[in-house]
Amino acid sequence: MRLSRGGLQSIVLFLAGIVHTVPALDIDINDPESIKTAASQSAHGSMLWYKGNETGQIPGAFPDKWWEGSALFLSLLYYWHYTGDTTYNSEVSQGMEWQAGNGDYMPANYSSYLGNDDQAFWGIAAMTAAETKFPDVENGYSWLSLAQGVFNAQAARWDSADCGGGLRWQIFPYQAGYAMKNAISNGLLFQLAARLARYTNNQTYTDWAEKVWDWSASSPLLNTTTWNVADSTDIAGGCTSQGNNQWSYNYGTYLIGAAYMYNMTQKEKWKTAVDGLLGVTLNTFFPKDFNYIMSEILCEPNEVCNDNEILFKGLVTGWLAFVALLVPSTYDQILPKLQASAQGAAASCSGMDNNTCGVRWHESKWDGWVGMEEQISVTDVLSSVLVTEKKGSGPLTSSTGGTSTSDPNAGNNDGSSSDKSKAKPITTGDKAGASILTIGFAGLWGGLIAFMVTGA
Repeated sequence: MRLSRGGLQSIVLFLAGIVHTVPALDIDINDPESIKTAASQSAHGSMLWYKGNETGQIPGAFPDKWWEGSALFLSLLYYWHYTGDTTYNSEVSQGMEWQAGNGDYMPANYSSYLGNDDQAFWGIAAMTAAETKFPDVENGYSWLSLAQGVFNAQAARWDSADCGGGLRWQIFPYQAGYAMKNAISNGLLFQLAARLARYTNNQTYTDWAEKVWDWSASSPLLNTTTWNVADSTDIAGGCTSQGNNQWSYNYGTYLIGAAYMYNMTQKEKWKTAVDGLLGVTLNTFFPKDFNYIMSEILCEPNEVCNDNEILFKGLVTGWLAFVALLVPSTYDQILPKLQASAQGAAASCSGMDNNTCGVRWHESKWDGWVGMEEQISVTDVLSSVLVTEKKGSGPLTSSTGGTSTSDPNAGNNDGSSSDKSKAKPITTGDKAGASILTIGFAGLWGGLIAFMVTGA
């Protein structure tokens, strides 16, 4: 039996009627300690949905939505980086190593069903670990090498035969979406190449970042005049079609990649890109009508966001904080939007008698939605608003204090040989967003009950 988010919401609202409400998370936007306390509560709430650290369970595994493990661990990396709280570091290290496959985030029990975007998000999490000096695991893969392994696997899939280049959305021909090239897959490869270029000072990564950017700009995905970022294009017809759905993470991934390139090269091309993409991102996804609080505008107003789409805001707020550090001229534009969003997000966390957080932050109250994804995104924005304490110190490189060890030959491309993961394979998918998958009723109900009983 499967239950839609709408059906779950109805149950949650019924249950909420028989429990007391509690005050929302209380933050003073000018008091970092109050923000850290609130972030600790939302982070705890996200971990109530994680079973990989329990006896008999599989570290890092979310069998029906594998990529979301990367979003959880990325959120906890931000949380550690900005607050200094090491509570979840062992779970992050264990889960990110366990799902690493052969050093390229293509674990055997998932690799036949993954999209390029799924794999790339794990690479971005590993790259973030390297740039924030999250300790490498002794006798494990280094964080930098894992990011390099993902890059190597994806660069090998670059498809020049159709549309003159670009990554397909999916990896294998039998997957729905294989006949598409989309913004998030190509944008994540661009971002990863740009971050590797800056961290290692290796020209190969710089060249690839330029290559992915230039192809994207030649396609309907990225318009470098209007700075519109479309979601997808179909290979049939030579990538002339445009699926123009407006998702925040498509803008965010090209924006942060451009910020890394500008920080490294100081070329006007990249500053123009940063300014153009940032302007559209802030104007579109931080609406004046919502008091400049971030909203995933394509799904939130009609309450139709699925689990993946709920995560997009958190991903983007994390990236925006790094953009503010990498390109200091953007700091004063970004910070007020992050602060307004953090206040709205905190105010949404008054549900289920345990500070459960909602989806629509602009309502500044709990909206009845419950899930790991809600907790992750709130943790992201609460952590990222602490960028005020990092001003003047951007992501590290190998020459500015980064210690994660390099392996330019990491990974084995599609990584299909055996590894430590024993989870069942993903068997369902969707064509919208990052491998959009439904959640089993039993899993959600179990998480819901745990969340109600345990408390955040």
